Amino acid sequence: CPFCAICAAFSPTPAHNSVPDEAAANRAVEEKNCYVVLATPRVVAFLDIMPLAPGHVLVCPRQHLARISDVDGATASELGAWLPVISRAVCKTTGVTDWNVVQNNGRWAAQVVDHVHTHVIPRYRDPGGAGRSWVMFGRGQRNELDEQEGRDMAARLRREIREEL
Repeated sequence: CPFCAICAAFSPTPAHNSVPDEAAANRAVEEKNCYVVLATPRVVAFLDIMPLAPGHVLVCPRQHLARISDVDGATASELGAWLPVISRAVCKTTGVTDWNVVQNNGRWAAQVVDHVHTHVIPRYRDPGGAGRSWVMFGRGQRNELDEQEGRDMAARLRREIREEL
């Protein structure tokens, strides 16, 4: 599982600071091509490498579980506690005021990676698309995240999360 590989490669940071330092984050980019913004003993958050929009973050448990119904209460509680923090960081970093929080379960529900995860997706202004749902996973026009853009966005997100903590 690609998410298990990211979780295994990125150790939890000390309990008093759940945001990785820049040196550790840069090693993760070099070794696993991942852009981690949060690492706790139970939860990891990182940029989606096929983002629907700049700043698209995935939040997942370290433990490999396929669906949200498989998640225990303590892990669910921690996932839920971090979603507002990640959401605020995404909004401050990208300048958006609207965003989606999406969680898919199973192939027919558009879950692409079989490891439970929640998407935090900034919604940029699109005068022709206001109110229209555009969240499609696994199909459509999605470009891979550029390495430098990923490094820059992840660093800005980590900075916002650190400021809040």
